[in-house]
Amino acid sequence: MRKALKIFHDLLKTNSFSRLDLRADEKTLAEATQRRMPASLSENIPKREEGRIQVLDFFSGCGGMSMGFHSLADLVPGSFNILAGVDLNEEASKSYTRNIKAPCFVRDIRKLAETKELERLLEEVGYDSGKPLVMIGCAPCQGFTSHRKKNWDKKDGRNDLALVFAEIAVRLKPSCIVMENVPEMFSTKYERYYLKVRKTLEKNGYIVHQKVYNTAAFGVPQERFRLLSMAMKKEFLLPVEHFDADKFRTVRDAIGNLPPITPGIPYLKDAYHICARHKPETIAVIKSVPKDGGNRPAGIGPKCLDRVKGFTDVYGRLHWNKPSITVTQYARNPASGRYVHPEQDRGLSIREAARLQGFPDEFAFAGKFDSMFKQIGEAVPPMFSCAVAANVLVGLLSAAPDREQRKVQRRYTLSPVSNSYASMIASVKNISNP
Repeated sequence: MRKALKIFHDLLKTNSFSRLDLRADEKTLAEATQRRMPASLSENIPKREEGRIQVLDFFSGCGGMSMGFHSLADLVPGSFNILAGVDLNEEASKSYTRNIKAPCFVRDIRKLAETKELERLLEEVGYDSGKPLVMIGCAPCQGFTSHRKKNWDKKDGRNDLALVFAEIAVRLKPSCIVMENVPEMFSTKYERYYLKVRKTLEKNGYIVHQKVYNTAAFGVPQERFRLLSMAMKKEFLLPVEHFDADKFRTVRDAIGNLPPITPGIPYLKDAYHICARHKPETIAVIKSVPKDGGNRPAGIGPKCLDRVKGFTDVYGRLHWNKPSITVTQYARNPASGRYVHPEQDRGLSIREAARLQGFPDEFAFAGKFDSMFKQIGEAVPPMFSCAVAANVLVGLLSAAPDREQRKVQRRYTLSPVSNSYASMIASVKNISNP
């Protein structure tokens, strides 16, 4: 690995882009970046060499996607230079600055696009139009998500944010554009939003590729399907999964060594290891659920859960030897899904949710209990972002893939498969695992 890191560093130092094929080292680089995360969060790391490739992260949240680029910058001196994040959530912005060690501006991207405020922001962070730029835009997913059961056919203002981001990207002409969202963005319900973004970029000379990934294939101990879309002005390859399903990390791998806690009372040695203080009736329901992956027995708990199908996960326990279900901002609440500890009679702690999302313990969250769960649930899993960052660096430094290499890459279908992603999972698994 040391030899490969030296090659990356030397290429960056001489600005020798697009001359070699470094893709054979991509997985090794990604895994080294994942291992580097805890050290990159230390307050005592020496001043690093400034990166040649600038990074701007819009809709940055607490820094889940930036975390991969931050860690890789620590691993490969001279690679990425994270200029700033932009987000509307003040507490998430504080978390971003604390961990990524870059400013995070509390701004509405629509106002940035419509005014000269963007130019002022770029000037403030030292943006250099003569250097390569990576633009990240993981727009809010709530308008597209399958959890939006009511009024899904009504216009949601958040659904236009990805297009606003694309229009800013066209102005800045980045070398690489990275977008992540829920797979429903590419369902027949919402495809028009994604296709507008894609056409905007293609009209301006970008090649756009997209694929739905299960982040568990990159070491995240969680079944979390996400649409990753990337664009460059040269041909490139998307990330390749690291693990098959039989090698996925499990709930036990992630949280099995954490000590037992009592609901509402923090563990003295870890302030994040605290769960909600449940009501007595909630505890009674949880106690009735069989350990290690059990479901709520019929007739126990709210009667409405027995009248309507589709709530089998509510009050369910996680399985020790499987990845977690998708962690959302509601993972604090056992009534929101399979968010009960495998054997203790309680919901998940902040620490457990963070680990299941792939955050290292060294990552510090700002804000109060509910805000921390919101930041965790809305974040891109850092283990996944390490793989994305490695792919971006390799893609920028490597020559364009030849025809044979492009044949190997199985791209996500350009035609939406279904009205809802739930019925698309089987087809996605077939595409991802040829």
